[in-house]
Amino acid sequence: MASASVASTTVGAAMGTDGGTAGRTRAWQRARDWAEIQERMLVPLYEAVYDRLEVGPATSVLGLGCRSGLALLLAAGRGAEVVGLEPEAELRSLAQDRSLRVLSDVYRDLSPETGAGTGAGAGAGARPAAHSLVTAFEHLSCTADPLALVRDAARLTAPGGCVALATWGPPERCESAAVLGVARRLADPLRRDPYAPFALSGPGAVEQMVARAGMRLVGGGRVLCPFAYSDLESAVRGLLSTGVFDAAADYSGPRQVEKEITEALHPYRREDGSVRMLNVFRYTLAERIPERIPERSR
Repeated sequence: MASASVASTTVGAAMGTDGGTAGRTRAWQRARDWAEIQERMLVPLYEAVYDRLEVGPATSVLGLGCRSGLALLLAAGRGAEVVGLEPEAELRSLAQDRSLRVLSDVYRDLSPETGAGTGAGAGAGARPAAHSLVTAFEHLSCTADPLALVRDAARLTAPGGCVALATWGPPERCESAAVLGVARRLADPLRRDPYAPFALSGPGAVEQMVARAGMRLVGGGRVLCPFAYSDLESAVRGLLSTGVFDAAADYSGPRQVEKEITEALHPYRREDGSVRMLNVFRYTLAERIPERIPERSR
């Protein structure tokens, strides 16, 4: 999608300032850390949404910001037709290695007639095929313009189809809140878009965006998603792979960020060395109203 609303939060920092071999190596390592360590933490959320919507062979799923594709893989296992959008090349490659169809730009890469890849030759006004379910499981809480993302999701949904939006639950129900606070505390205090993971956790926040995007609220729920790691090192690597600490690392240095993440994790370390934090995630389901077509975000 052309909109910056679904751009990966990890692209810039993952590539590194040199943009060369070292930067690419870091990007690949972080993508693997996401796929091997962090991605599974939200499986209860994915499954809850799919169960609620009875995702199956009749469902066409588009995953916005699908990263390495586990949510799509689970939907495909239920018989759904799936396609994903992931701007970050390394994550997209890992998803494609799972035999998933994952694109870098929905408007550029989908033909409005057939849904087939058309590459850079597609016109700027091309409209991709609509889907019966569009998901935004990870990006809504960290994008700079969540309303633009919701509007884009609505536009890509078939009339009468559904959009699933996920956010962190209330901070008092999320043991990872203290760790996430490192991202804000160590970032540039003058940064225009500081990371605020719980900005959309309050009552009515997502619902207001749903209404402004021309959709109708049809349900939602809360899901317990434990963040469980075999050891402290895995926990740090997994959390860093999310990209939410990038601005903090740029401003305060990677070592300081890793040090403070490690300190914040200590209360959740168990006797066997593993780390476990209980978190609640919230999902909101909205229906695309047939007579309302939101403008495409720019």
